[in-house]
Amino acid sequence: MEYGIICVLPVLTILVIAVATKRTLFAMACGLSVAALILAGNPTGFMGKWFEYIYASMTNESLQWLILVIAIFGMLITLYERSNAVKDFGFWAGRFIKTEKQALFGTFILGVIIFLDDYLNNLAVGTTMKGMTDRLKIPRTQLAYVVNTVAAPVCLLIPLSTWAVYFATLMGQEGVTVGGSSMSAYLHALPLAFYAWLAVIIVILQIVGIIPKMGPIKKDYARAKATGNVFPEGTEAELVNQIGSLDEVPQDYKPMPWNFLVPLVVMIVVTLLCDKDVLTGAAAGVAVAFVMYLIERKMGFKELLTACFDGIMSMGFVFVLSVLAFAVQSANLDLGLADYVISVTEPVMKGGFLPAAVFVVCGIYAYATGCFWDLAAIILPIVIPLANAMGVDPILASAAVFSGAAFGSNTCLYGDGVILCAQGCQIKTLDLMMATLPYALIAGGGSIILYLITGFVM
Repeated sequence: MEYGIICVLPVLTILVIAVATKRTLFAMACGLSVAALILAGNPTGFMGKWFEYIYASMTNESLQWLILVIAIFGMLITLYERSNAVKDFGFWAGRFIKTEKQALFGTFILGVIIFLDDYLNNLAVGTTMKGMTDRLKIPRTQLAYVVNTVAAPVCLLIPLSTWAVYFATLMGQEGVTVGGSSMSAYLHALPLAFYAWLAVIIVILQIVGIIPKMGPIKKDYARAKATGNVFPEGTEAELVNQIGSLDEVPQDYKPMPWNFLVPLVVMIVVTLLCDKDVLTGAAAGVAVAFVMYLIERKMGFKELLTACFDGIMSMGFVFVLSVLAFAVQSANLDLGLADYVISVTEPVMKGGFLPAAVFVVCGIYAYATGCFWDLAAIILPIVIPLANAMGVDPILASAAVFSGAAFGSNTCLYGDGVILCAQGCQIKTLDLMMATLPYALIAGGGSIILYLITGFVM
């Protein structure tokens, strides 16, 4: 059954209610309710349809994997905090990072180093840097913007990441190769992934001050300067009060960074050695932290177990939000949102306009649905034949698809990247989305221009 323009109502409901109420979970539940009502076709079947999508979400293997990753990260973060590993690392790093620009460039560099996976990047970098940025009165929205914007583009641009392997495989399935290799084709596409390059460049220019602070980040800087509160407006009091614990280093105190760095390094190394399996890497990091703190008598055995349990419980909001996000994504597929977006924009997917149109379609679809990897699997089989038929380089068209996916990952309110980054930086997903959008739109606008130029030139 075709639903036409009605299929966009759930997404619009989520965005409008989220902005109006600043309650993401409520907005997601309302959006899913609208989708369930449309798909059920009558009010009596509404609740059954609603729970059908919740059940489908909870039985989704990707969500199950994601929840395990989030739970293990929750353990590690709580172990870090209760053992004072985060505070010690902050004191130690404070010897070298003394200015706002140094802290933000440190965040940027760490994001580039942790390029293996955007989940690992979004959670680890925010957790690592928030103590230092708080001490320098840098707003959490500024920190989250840097973390979030670097994560997906870097995973796209460095061909050793999970993103690169997946996208190269999809190109090979569609017959796009160079010298018989899909990875070679992907490497040829990287210079044409314009959004990823522009997003990273804009982060650097924003840090050095060439591009000014805009939107919520500008407002949060003014409040942080006046009051010392680095959290967005409306943040719960218990989070705001955490700033009071960021004291100066006690005299004669010698902070040691190893309790923080060793589990983090183990996590990254094991992830790399286990074929980029973030779940195994995160579990290894927790195990190493547990043993280290037990041997050093930082915490007792029971305290460590309690910290692990509390860490899982601390991720409850993210668990629920992830379930709703996957349910909404599934409902959007059944509503035919992807087909509708493509049908509306297909008339402009012609000749030299094709790459720019593909980027716009993929960006809108990713932003509206929270699907990024799924997006590429759905749209590449449509775009590649179109590109071949119109004489457009299929590698350029593929790069436009990947750029659109990166744009969505940076901006979607209920995308997994935004959810995890917001959790790592302890802010709301809506605050992160609103902070990122002005800069993402600049990068997106620049990408459209570049795709128009290259579309006609190539």
